[in-house]
Amino acid sequence: MSVSELTLLVLRLGFLLVLWLFIFGIVYALRSDLFGQRARKMQADAAAPVGAPAAFPSAVTLPPASSASAPTEQFTARPSPANAAADDKATSQNATRLVITSGSKAGTEFPLTGDSVTIGRSGDSSLVIRDDYTSTHHARLMLWHDKWMIQDLDSTNGTFLAGNRLTVPTPVPLNTTVKIGATSFELRR
Repeated sequence: MSVSELTLLVLRLGFLLVLWLFIFGIVYALRSDLFGQRARKMQADAAAPVGAPAAFPSAVTLPPASSASAPTEQFTARPSPANAAADDKATSQNATRLVITSGSKAGTEFPLTGDSVTIGRSGDSSLVIRDDYTSTHHARLMLWHDKWMIQDLDSTNGTFLAGNRLTVPTPVPLNTTVKIGATSFELRR
């Protein structure tokens, strides 16, 4: 076998390897699109190790950019001015039902029992929403320290609370619109 034949063989094998990596990449993307990513359960504060941050902090503190005495920034979820009157957080005592206000299931009501409500296109979701803008496992509505929280599960199109896209689990005020895909709902008494 001469040097040119050896070079040609190595190039063929390299091309074959790149082709297989491309095919595996496509299969992985399709699998994620069809089945979604696995939803992770959040641990309660009691189960967290000493010194670990809370599962759902009400304020996230970022470290200073340098070791100099730069002020620490705090970011908290704040209601929009339009919903300032609706700042009454939904709790297990005052929120008894989830009411769909727009979308294909508009007018439908679900009782809130205290269990987590998973929302998405998947048949194993508690609230199944079948539209092109809802991910397989889109969001989760759960009780945390007696407050109803909404968590986006890394959905493609996002989850919106009062028009603001969620990036962290956020408390849901009563009668405030939560939008997932083409469907909107509110937590009510």
